[in-house]
Amino acid sequence: MGKSTDSAVELGIERAAAIIRASKGLIAFTGAGISVESGVKPFRGEGGIWEETDMGLLEIGRFNADPAASWAAIRELFYGSGPGGRRPEPNAAHRVLARWEAEGRLAYLVTQNIDGLHSAAGSRKVAEFHGSTRELVCRRCGARVPVTEEALMGGLLGSLPPRCADCGGVLKPDFVFFGEGIPSAAYEAAFSAAASADACVVVGSTGVVYPAAQVPIVAKRSGAAVIEIDPGDTEFSASITDVHIKLGASEALSRIDELLHR
Repeated sequence: MGKSTDSAVELGIERAAAIIRASKGLIAFTGAGISVESGVKPFRGEGGIWEETDMGLLEIGRFNADPAASWAAIRELFYGSGPGGRRPEPNAAHRVLARWEAEGRLAYLVTQNIDGLHSAAGSRKVAEFHGSTRELVCRRCGARVPVTEEALMGGLLGSLPPRCADCGGVLKPDFVFFGEGIPSAAYEAAFSAAASADACVVVGSTGVVYPAAQVPIVAKRSGAAVIEIDPGDTEFSASITDVHIKLGASEALSRIDELLHR
């Protein structure tokens, strides 16, 4: 059994490398699975955030009504246990995708993740479909506040909810809460890239969160070959996937990258 599985993985990696080598319009679509190796908890599934945290704390109406309560959970989940909490770092999978962009292999990257690790790895052509934790936005005046290690150490989140230095309004993380719409710029860029793709690498996404999960589907309908990297089966596996590599993100992408550079 192990031997046949290894053969299937090797064949998948070879097929994926061939598709990517020939592609003129490759996009990537990433979900929580790509960041697990960096220590970022997924929202869903075993050990996920929703097993331990009330989802309602990230509902926009509840945030507006009691921002201090929401912020207590937000600080713990996304910014460490306190003002001095350290942030996760990009892993090999993030770095491979950034390198492919720099080499001209990857035309665009769409991510469901809010951790900012693709940008930290060097990716620049990125649609952060659900926003990111890297900035806070004032609910009153719209001012933006970068969340840096220095800002955290300086007490940015020492008092909850954090307040805008310009107008005193409540600051909110710049990611999409339940009850909010997808940022229009990210939405339009993501689906435009999908519509023009000839290949799509899906990494670590279960395919259950919409409308984000529609991105690889649009790519497939537009004629793209879909390469899926995930240790298990997902909503994409039996419906749109052409090549399924059942490995973790870093191992799979590193092995494909190695073939591309031979």
